This record gives sequence, structure tokens and C-alpha cells, in this order.
Amino acid sequence: MASPKNPDTSQLRCWAEIDLSNLRHNADFLRKEAGDRCGIMAIVKADAYGHGLEHVVSCLMGHVDWFGVANYQEAKRALKAAGNQSPSILVLSPPTPAEIDPIVESQLSASVSSIKEVTAFGKAAARLGTRARLHAVADTGMGRMGSLPDHFWELVAAIKDHPNCELEGLETHFPSADDDPDFTRRQIASFSGIIQALAPETACHLHLANSAGLLGFQQNLSFATLARPGIALYGISPLEDHAPLRPVMSLKTRITLVRNIPAGTSISYGRTFISDKPMTVATLGVGYGDGYTRYLTGEETHVLIAGTRCPLLGRVTMDQIVVDISHLDEPVACGDVATLIGEQGDESITAKELATRAGTIPWEILTGITSRVERIYVASATEA
Repeated sequence: MASPKNPDTSQLRCWAEIDLSNLRHNADFLRKEAGDRCGIMAIVKADAYGHGLEHVVSCLMGHVDWFGVANYQEAKRALKAAGNQSPSILVLSPPTPAEIDPIVESQLSASVSSIKEVTAFGKAAARLGTRARLHAVADTGMGRMGSLPDHFWELVAAIKDHPNCELEGLETHFPSADDDPDFTRRQIASFSGIIQALAPETACHLHLANSAGLLGFQQNLSFATLARPGIALYGISPLEDHAPLRPVMSLKTRITLVRNIPAGTSISYGRTFISDKPMTVATLGVGYGDGYTRYLTGEETHVLIAGTRCPLLGRVTMDQIVVDISHLDEPVACGDVATLIGEQGDESITAKELATRAGTIPWEILTGITSRVERIYVASATEA
């Protein structure tokens, strides 16, 4: 998919710029972090964390080894984006009954937690005259899917013994690799013990590291054959900032109105802000209808205008916000760009900063940006 060097955004009210060169940089950095013996499964679920699944898959072909999605519909989009290159795709979530046949027919890989699921995949594969590619999930502490360790061998045996199933991988998942290293090390030890108990009969992919696992614990994962980075691909470290990671998305809007208001003017629903002096304010064309969450309400939230931080006044509404521009040294006008996430001049606002203000996590900030926000794909001058 083409990526114009200087896309025309003049007609856009609110848009997200996706830097594909930064995306490839992050993928290549994470591959080096994983080491020579460990491949990369790029997690592209939730529309590639709001970055656009088709463009991300197309961009990363040749830079990663696998793609991870949440469901069959995402897998189908990834297959279409890859064209005739037939990438390896793992459906990470438990399938609905209606998804099993198309997953098998499309030669996708699936995560399974129970013998009942194995049986359903085996029956589908028999009907379709093929084999189901299955990854057995061990629940070592995440708690949302998988077989408990004491019974995991039964799940693996069910896959291996079924004539229409192929044991393609063993997997588990870290719930707190970003904030509980002791528990994470216990998970690694548990999964390693499972693998050793199953060897040497089981030769397949072994994977457990998300972004935090890859960046923080890869030295303990010499047995892993795949890592599954998600948020780090898009330039956000779940640990302390990793300088080599580059943010992929910038979120921008435009000034739609500039007004001078007297003291005593109330702004937005609920009148939570009332000016105590004359001010110059700007209305911006963004709101929670675009994914700029209502939880960002308040003067501690900033946007960048003319390279300067400008505080938000009053509540975020569905389509608009109001910011204070009284302190700007240079005049601004309707149509000027305001940066919500990204850099402007010497200042920057990150998704992490907005997440902290909203009392959430960067994952939700990125995936919450709605389809009303057009994605514009750019590349550096050396790659465009």
C-alpha cells in the first residue's frame, strides 16, 4: 500500500498520522531484542491497536514471522492485506463455534484451551479434508483461557493423538510482566517445567512473551521460538522508556474557532470551568466521538498549539474541546493544527501521558480512536 511522503491533510478536521518507517524500525529493533533463535509474532488485533490492520500487515511483511489476531474476521483482513504471500497467522482468542470451520479452511492457526475445543477443530478438519493447526494454551497465571498446568499434558496429548490435528505450538501469557517481576519469573519457570516434562516428543513453537516480556525477560526465555510484541511495535514501552522505540501514531486536529471571553464565562457541559479573568480560547474539532476520552477533562490535560502546551478548559464533549491560548506569543487562526499526541516544536505529548491523565493505559488510548478519525500513512524521506 502506497505511503505518500507529504499527504494532503488540508481538508481533514481530525486525523491520525501513522509513520510506517517508525513501525518498521520498531519491528527490526524488537527482532534484535528477541535474538537469532526467536521469531517475532506481530500482534495486530484491534485494528493493529488503532493504526490500521491492513496497512500494518502490508508494511511488516518480511520484517516479522507471524501475525497475531483476536478473531477470524481480523485474520481474514490480514490474509487479504498480505495478498499472495500467505503469512502465518494465529487466532489468539477462543473461537466461537461458527469461527472454527473458516479458521480451519483458511489454514489459520488457533489457540485452544480444552479437549472439547480440540475435538471441534478435529471434526471440522475431517469434514474439510485437512488438518487443524493448534497451539495449546497453558494458564500459568493470566486466568482468562488455557489449561491449568496439572492437566496441560492431557490437552497436548489430545491434539497429538487426533488424526486431523497438528500440534503447532505451546503458549502462555504474562499478566503482569510490566509490574511484577517475581510472579513473571515464576510463570517462566512453570512454563519451562511444562516444556521439559513434555520433551522430547513435542517439537513445536514455544511462545509466551508480550511486549513487557520481550523487553524485560528475554534473557530468561532462551527456549522460546516466538515473541508476541504488541504495544512496543507501535512505539510505546510498557516498561521504562526504551529509547530505540519510536512512536508510530500522531493524533492531530484543527482550530475551528478563536474567541475572546470575559471573566465569568462558563465553558462546556456542567460549567466545570468558569474564567476568573478575560481569556483567549480556541475551540478544536475533536471530542470523545473521535476517541479523545471524556476522562481527559480538566486543565491538567494539554494540547500543543504553535509548539506550546495549552490547557484544556471544561469537559470534553462529543465533537469539540476548548483550550486556553491566552499565553501564546504568536497569533493563531482557524485551520491551524493542534497536536493531541505527538511532537510540535520542542514539545511532545505521548499516549502514556494521556493515559495517565485519563486513569487508563496507552493500549486503551490508541484502540479507542474511532473510525471517524482518518488514518494518514506517512514514511520518512529515506523510505517514502
